[in-house]
Amino acid sequence: MLENFIYSVNVTFPIFLVMVIGWFLRQRGMFNDSFINIANKFNFTVTLPFMVFRDISAVDIRKVFDAEYVLFCAVATSICFWWIWAAARFLMKDKSMTGAFVQASFRSSAAVMGLAFISNLYGPSAMGPLMIIGAVPLYNIYSVLVLTFEAEGEEQDRDTGKLKEACVNILKNPIILSIALGLAVSLLRLDFPVLIDKTINNVASMATPLALITLGAGFEGKKALAKIKPTLVAAFIKLVAQAAVFIPVAIHFGFTGEKLIAIMVMLAAPATPSCYIMAKSMKNDDVLTASIIVVTTLLAAFTLTGWIFILRTMGYI
Repeated sequence: MLENFIYSVNVTFPIFLVMVIGWFLRQRGMFNDSFINIANKFNFTVTLPFMVFRDISAVDIRKVFDAEYVLFCAVATSICFWWIWAAARFLMKDKSMTGAFVQASFRSSAAVMGLAFISNLYGPSAMGPLMIIGAVPLYNIYSVLVLTFEAEGEEQDRDTGKLKEACVNILKNPIILSIALGLAVSLLRLDFPVLIDKTINNVASMATPLALITLGAGFEGKKALAKIKPTLVAAFIKLVAQAAVFIPVAIHFGFTGEKLIAIMVMLAAPATPSCYIMAKSMKNDDVLTASIIVVTTLLAAFTLTGWIFILRTMGYI
């Protein structure tokens, strides 16, 4: 038991200690709000797409593609989203919080946290990119949908024209574009010159450490106290409930090892920082979104360690 606990801690805590470094440097005055905002935008539009492109294009999709696995990731993501949205519309008294609550409850930091965890456990892996193919495009599509329909403002803001505009924004999303390009390169078996490969790798290598540093630097305790009840409910859904429902189903389908870890992170990683950017820009509750991101990021150090410990003890990883 102790050996499994130490194993779990060694996987999870190094990732969160990088975030602590970011928080510490912010307290020392090295970072400010302007830097954090620019770094988050740079990550979302440049380094994360480079990383996703690199990881997908480097995998021989024809050889490792597992349709059942990708379909499982997509179906699990879809069920979580539609169930949470239906429950929130029915149960939440303050309807202005619905869009922010739903997005932050179902959308994981799969690209950053997911690949970091899998890399810590297994090194370079084909299962992380396959999970991203199954889940991340739906994260972006569903987020735009719920934030469009639940946005604050007048009814005309939700008409067909607004929805068409949202669809265009989905197609222009840098993460979705990088997934499409990575798939094309992998399927066509294109081989870039060493100069290009090293350039892509250098930019991609910045994604995870920069994202973790800026997550830590942007941590503000006061925001975690704002709207604490819906925040804690969303955190429970994000970190515990989804995984408790779908991990046994994944095990039933025979997914173990790298596949199960990728599914676990997809279901139980903290809410991604890009939730805040989208909620704010689409007239949804950015304060609640920030609160959920902060609390899930803080608690995930313990819940993810717990999930890995359980799966390790049961012999599934």
